[in-house]
Parts: sequence; C-alpha cells; structure tokens
Amino acid sequence: MSSTPVLKALTKAGIGPRRQLADAIREGRVEVNGKVVEDFNYPLNLEMDRISIDGRLVNLKPKQKVYLMLNKPKGVMSTTSDERGRPTVIDILPENYRHLRLHPVGRLDKDSTGLLLLTNDGELTYRLTHPSFEHEKEYLVSINARLQASEKRRLEHGLKLEDGTTHRATVKEVDAKPFNYSITIHEGRKRQVRRMFEHLGLRVPALKRVRMGSIRLGDLREGEARKLSAREVSMLLVDKAGCAESSFP
Repeated sequence: MSSTPVLKALTKAGIGPRRQLADAIREGRVEVNGKVVEDFNYPLNLEMDRISIDGRLVNLKPKQKVYLMLNKPKGVMSTTSDERGRPTVIDILPENYRHLRLHPVGRLDKDSTGLLLLTNDGELTYRLTHPSFEHEKEYLVSINARLQASEKRRLEHGLKLEDGTTHRATVKEVDAKPFNYSITIHEGRKRQVRRMFEHLGLRVPALKRVRMGSIRLGDLREGEARKLSAREVSMLLVDKAGCAESSFP
C-alpha cells in the first residue's frame, strides 16, 4: 500500500505554510495514530492513518484550492489571528472565504499596504516564499528625501543589516504620489524594505507592494479581494527572478 511522507501530506493539505508545518514536526507537535513523529519522511497512509497537530485532527482529504489577491489596507495584520485583537487579513475577507483555512503568502507589516496573496495551497506558499525560487517583489516607497547616487548604489548592491547582507535590488525613481521610488527585491525578510532605507537614515512614511513575480496589484481597490485566474496561478508556478519587468520604467 502506497505511503506519503508526513511533511508532504501536510503541505498538500493546505493547512499552513511548509516552514510552519516543518517546525511543528520538529517540535514534536505532530502525532500519527497517537504517536509523536519528528521525521519529515515518516510514511503516512492517507486512507488509514489519523494525524493531529497540537491535539487537533487534520483532514488530509483533497479539497479545492483557493487563490486570492488582497489589497491590504494599513493597520491590518498579515496573520490568520492576533492575540491582541487587532484586525487581520482574514477578518476583512468576504464572508464566503473566511472559513477556508486560507493563510497569507509571506507578510506585509501592519503599516504597509498593497498586494498580499492568500491560499490554502501549502506547496505554492513554499514556492513563493522560499528564497531559492527567487520570486521578485516590487514595492512603491515614499521617503522624505531624494536618494543620492551613492545611496542608490548601496541599496542596489547590498546593505549589511543585522540579519545579514541583502541581495541585489533594483531601485527606480517614480512619480506616483505619495510614492517617489520603486524597489524590487528577491528576498522576504521581516520589514526588509523599511530597514534598508532606515539603514541609510531615511524615514519611510508609506510602503506599498505592487507586484509578486508577474502578478500585479493593478486597480484592485484597498480592502478588496479577488480570485486569481488559472493563468495567474500557472504564472506564479513558473516565475523566476527577472521574468517580469518593473511597472514603472
């Protein structure tokens, strides 16, 4: 009888990002038939075995995958829940999407706005967030000054932050008030774009993500969500760094 590695089965079930599921296994929070398993490759019989995370049974049966694009407003958390009671991206979704176990693909900090993908497809989440796949992310930035040529070069060639040196980026001046620059990166560290500019002593009053790979925010209004088309999902699966040009020449 065929079996599936436990991490692969959980990821395909779409109950969360691959890295979070790997952490749950590593921390001994996953049980199969009442037995704690800490091996990602532990063989799972999808028809017979009962699996739980933190004591809660997991449904591994195939289900319809959902892919949404949200234009996240300022002040909304890019999480599925918040212990301090702040509004989350799940809270502002249309009612028919709120109980589908969707999770954000990556994050935007509370004060940033723009394109955020939500899905119940754990494999796609992994592909879009793991740095080895080099998916581009483009942001519009409002800063309180004009970049000097030397500052632009530093942003583009890499800055040494507290969690390591950033990879190469593309920085362009734009006229999209209140934004005056766009920056394209291939990483997804916490508050990375803000920290890059702050490293140069530049305040960032506003930050908006407008593109992930070849998927663009377009004219989707703030607070609204829409389904991705089958073509858009396919594009995300094949995207590599450099596959899409900047929206702001």
